[in-house]
Order: sequence, then C-alpha cells, then structure tokens
Amino acid sequence: MTEKPNILIAMRPALFDQLFSEEQQTRLREMGAVTLQPGGDNLSEAQLTRLISGRDIVITSWGTPRFSDVVLAAADRLQLIAHSAGSIKRLLPPPVFADDRRVTHAAEAMAIPVAETTLLLILLCLRRFHQIDRAFKEAGWAAAKALGPGTELEGARIGVIGAGHTGRAVIKKLSALGADLWLYDPYASEAQAAAMSARKAGLETLLRECPLVSLQAPSTPETYRMLGAEQFSWLQDGAIFINTARTHPIDEAALLAELQSGRISAALDVFEQEPLPDDSPFRQLDNVIISPHMAAVTDQAYRRQGRITTDEVASYLSEGKLRYEVTRDMLDKMA
Repeated sequence: MTEKPNILIAMRPALFDQLFSEEQQTRLREMGAVTLQPGGDNLSEAQLTRLISGRDIVITSWGTPRFSDVVLAAADRLQLIAHSAGSIKRLLPPPVFADDRRVTHAAEAMAIPVAETTLLLILLCLRRFHQIDRAFKEAGWAAAKALGPGTELEGARIGVIGAGHTGRAVIKKLSALGADLWLYDPYASEAQAAAMSARKAGLETLLRECPLVSLQAPSTPETYRMLGAEQFSWLQDGAIFINTARTHPIDEAALLAELQSGRISAALDVFEQEPLPDDSPFRQLDNVIISPHMAAVTDQAYRRQGRITTDEVASYLSEGKLRYEVTRDMLDKMA
C-alpha cells in the first residue's frame, strides 16, 4: 500500500487494552489511521456495517460480529482481517475470502498455555496430588499415604488426537519429558509424526493401547462426535482421558456414562453447556478434574495474541506476507 491504511479495531476497548500492550498499540498507530470501536460493549452487526466502510484493515477478536453478507457489502475497501484470537470459522464465512481479501489469526498464541494446562492435568492425573492434598487436609497424613503410589510421566504411553497448533505443542512438551507418544491425525503422515517424536496410529489402536489419551482435535464436520460410546469403550480399564480442546468431537453423554461407571477417569476444561450448570453430574464425580474453560487464559497469551496480530499487520503492509494466513481451502480442516 502506498498510503497509510485505515485500521478498524472491532472489539471492546477494554479487550483491546488487554490484548495489545502500549508498544503494540503505538506500532499500529504508526502504521495507519487507527479507529477504536465506540462504546464498551460488543458491536452489533449494524454497528460493524456502519464502521467497516472505508477501512482497509479490520482487527477482530472475541465478541466481533459475524462478517455477514450485509457487513461484507459495506466493506468497500477491506483488504485484510487480522483476528487476534483463535478460531475464525464462526466469524468469517467463505464469502470473506472473495475479492482477494486476506485473513490471518493468532491461534498460535494460545497453543502454549493450552499445552501447559494439558501437561499439568496429565501430571495431576498420573500422580493424583489433587486427591492427596484433599485427603491430607480432610483426614490426615495416613489417609493421604493410603492413596498409594502414582505413575511417572517418563515412559508413559500417551495418545494425542489431533496435531494442530495445540496438539503439536502438547507433543513437544511431553516428548521433552520422555513420554512414549502416539498420534492420531489423518492429515499427518508417518514421517511428520516421527518428526514430532510420535508414532502414527489409527484411532481404535490408539484408544485401545494408550492408557492416557489427550484430545486436541479441531471442531469440524469430520470430527463431530468422533468419540462416542463405542470409542470410549475401547479405552482400557483405568485409562485417563484429557480434553482441553472442544466438546464437538465427543459424545458428552457417552463420556459421562463411562466416568460414572468408575472405569476411567478424566480431566476436562470444556463442556457442551458453558457455564457448567451447578447440578451437572460432572461436578459430583471424584474421578474427574474440571476447570471452567481456562486452559488458554494467561496474561502472556493475551499479550502474545496482540503481538502476533500487530506483527502480521506490519508484515502485510511491508512485504505483503502473512505468517499465519488462513485461506479458503484451509477452512474445512480448521477448528
């Protein structure tokens, strides 16, 4: 671009300040004429339609309205949408990619905290220190000791379902700690799995052979309820199931039934209904660790989202390149 672009920040100002440090905000203002959305609430479709006219670049995030046909009709100069969060499928339907518009996102920013949370939950499930802590506080030293030995992570066979941003980060961290990693991902070749220090396996084989399974699969039509009653029945007695991804790939009722039987245990960060109701059966199970969809929530991840987005805008304006570009062809495989 030969002249400075008009950049619209289509998110709540408080969220913009949370994601974008003063340094990144200054960089954006040096690159173009920045307009912050008015008001403290999420934009409506009508508001975005009015604001998007004449904008070359729009920076979006959680709470930005879907880019409907009405919004796109008003986007007379739009060239780049930079999403400062993860999944773009709800926000940006296929028509967004017409007229040479380009799209990028900051999903990579959240891979690190989700992978760390996954590692934390795996260690808790293997060593049961959350149960030890509870028993120690409620019943004393002997009761805590009576829970017996835990299981080491080093050498543990762990199956990872999905090798996207987060799946790869999970594999990297577990590999560094000496786990025996198996991977199910139909889009990853045996060579790609080996390069990640993992063994490629079929879904049934992975579920039957791995005592611990971590779900990192995206929410796509292909993955919808890929894990149902039959698949959960393949898990070994005493197996551990971790989900820090989404509930789209699982039949939650089938998982709950297995957990209520006591045959397996789990650690879950995501649920079909969020917030999780007070009377949810998951809240009553001692063999389940639950958290309120917070795997990616860190100050560092928020700032990383802003930095990645700013870097992408800068790279686009200076070289026409995007490191984390999303194309129309990628949509079907993405979360």
